[in-house]
Amino acid sequence: MSVGKHLGWLVLGTILGLPLVAGVGPTAVVVSAQSDAPTYTKDIAPILQRSCEKCHRADGVAPMSLSTYAEVRPWARAIKQRTGIGPRAGVMPPWYVEKNIGIQEFQDDPSLSEKEVAMVARWADAGAAQGNPADMPPAKVYPDGKAWSIGTPDLIVKLPNITVKGGSPDWWGEIPSTPIGLTEDRYVAALEVKEFNDVDSAAGSGRATVGGRYVFHHMIWGTRVIREGQPAQAAAAGALTGDTLAWPVHEVGRNADFFDPRSARLLRAGSSVVSDSIHLHSNGRDTTGHLEIGFKLMPKDYKPTFRQSLFGLGNGVDIDIKGMTADQQLHAYTVLQDNTKITSFEPHLHAPGQRMCLEAIWGYNIQTLNCVGYDHNWVRGYNYTDDSAPLLPKGTILHITGFMNNSPSNKNVPDPRNWQGSGNRSVANMFIDLGQRVSLTDEQFQAEMAHRRDVLKVRRNDNVIGCPLCTVIPPAPRGTSQQQQQQ
Repeated sequence: MSVGKHLGWLVLGTILGLPLVAGVGPTAVVVSAQSDAPTYTKDIAPILQRSCEKCHRADGVAPMSLSTYAEVRPWARAIKQRTGIGPRAGVMPPWYVEKNIGIQEFQDDPSLSEKEVAMVARWADAGAAQGNPADMPPAKVYPDGKAWSIGTPDLIVKLPNITVKGGSPDWWGEIPSTPIGLTEDRYVAALEVKEFNDVDSAAGSGRATVGGRYVFHHMIWGTRVIREGQPAQAAAAGALTGDTLAWPVHEVGRNADFFDPRSARLLRAGSSVVSDSIHLHSNGRDTTGHLEIGFKLMPKDYKPTFRQSLFGLGNGVDIDIKGMTADQQLHAYTVLQDNTKITSFEPHLHAPGQRMCLEAIWGYNIQTLNCVGYDHNWVRGYNYTDDSAPLLPKGTILHITGFMNNSPSNKNVPDPRNWQGSGNRSVANMFIDLGQRVSLTDEQFQAEMAHRRDVLKVRRNDNVIGCPLCTVIPPAPRGTSQQQQQQ
């Protein structure tokens, strides 16, 4: 180092108050900067435990475990990249809600905050230091991979085993009906569908992707009481007709379903599980597996106070997606016939789908409730918290917009040269909001809004997203004094 440069570092160090080592001026600056860098034990491990380990652990559904520093360190750059790509296909954890639009309060939200995303990036860029072992939070203890996220089910229905050959093409079709074994009507608080198969779950077994771990892509299913003497295949073939109760679609990676505790779903005695739309795919090796449906039941004396709201919001008729074209849109509308509480939003598209927005139109009041990215490889449902769930009056127009990319820039599309229309197969397309809703009487609607005003401390000039009438105080009953009205 020249005398001039050495004196320059000496002056800089004196100004900043840095300890200098003769001949190695810049080193002191670097050391000082590194001392504030995040470490795995203090900063990163808590994030991974909260948002990643549920899947990325021994016997989890994800390809690699991220429970120790030795496991995490080789993936530091990949973790930075996957957590930082925003609410779109490929982000980890797989949560695609856009945080600058609409409602942001959801149950079981594993997503990272902007501050946490930036911290992960700083940690990776600074060398992914381990830090002080004393800062490491206690290791989390998980049940084995056969455990249920809804807790121990009160009722489990095991569907028939199916073998998928390693080189077989995709298959769509119906399966024989399966009796549930319920002898009395019961209401369902939550349900979860899991695949169990004979694929080796041990590390290094070649199960490198989620698709390599499973053979069931999805199941559209329902329950119905099958007439005595009706053939099983005939019952399945008419699975989703008028006398069948449809349940949330099962898809690989999808989370469990929890119903509003005031509007649990009825499961009738003597019902069977029926499906005329199972989608199977090969994972590269001969695999035998089956689905199991776990139900959490309400107490026997439970009676619902809200009624399930069953209406379609989507377009399965005139889907028109051009080949070799990005930035396409699909639109669908419905008018609410009842006061409605939307308890969940679940976009369902296929490979070209990249995003869906849900909008509520009430008079001249237009609110975007949510915009959510989409990844056909990892479908999610988004359950609102009770105090954020949209409360919409009858007559509201619900509008969904699907954003489609059928071009070479979308890696999920097998051949973007092909036009795509409507259909169940992955090479065709769907455009549906599969979210859950409940209907409210006028009295229930007013009571829910009054509760919302009280909890959120709503004032007359506030804007409550998802509740256009929450700021409208109902008139007092006749005979109420002015002083009572003001109170």
